[in-house]
Amino acid sequence: MRKSSLALAALAGAAMIVAPLTASASTAAAPASSTSASATQTLSFRGMHLRIPSSWEVYRDTDRVKVITGACSKPSAGYFTPKCEAFWIFGPKVIKYGHEGFSAYTPDQPFYPASDVEPCPFNGKYGQVLGKAYASGLRQVGRGHKAEFRGWLGRCVKTGNGKQTATFYQREWFLPTSKILIVDVWDNAWLVDVLRSATWG
Repeated sequence: MRKSSLALAALAGAAMIVAPLTASASTAAAPASSTSASATQTLSFRGMHLRIPSSWEVYRDTDRVKVITGACSKPSAGYFTPKCEAFWIFGPKVIKYGHEGFSAYTPDQPFYPASDVEPCPFNGKYGQVLGKAYASGLRQVGRGHKAEFRGWLGRCVKTGNGKQTATFYQREWFLPTSKILIVDVWDNAWLVDVLRSATWG
């Protein structure tokens, strides 16, 4: 279970990750093959342009974007907030503190910007534990761009006895040259196609 004691770093990191996000308007995109133009929007971040359903809500704060894809109890809340079906897009300021204990993110360990046990994505009463990677390799994120992909097996556990209550998958796409990290803990079925169809410029 992940536990470290870096109090000063924890305070700095918490301020960066947990600060409220603001909703942002997005521009309508060209139609996807299975949707009409009015049913999509374009999300742009550091030169990457994603065509996403217009029903997905986008909250951004300079170097981080939260894309809500389903039910969410606290839309503007920060990373690790449970009961919010969403994925995140991070830039270099967040990546700089993306490992446990707030060291710089690299794909060899899961994105975990904390120094203690964080809540299960499904239920805040339980903690989460991330295990070994179940998948790794390069994944296409638009023409000419490939991300270093990692899939990590996550477990939700009871505090005290560590009894498992649920499992989840944390998927990560890291683009080191563009300094972009995409993180999803809800196994969103559309996200792979959204990323594969990204455009750049």
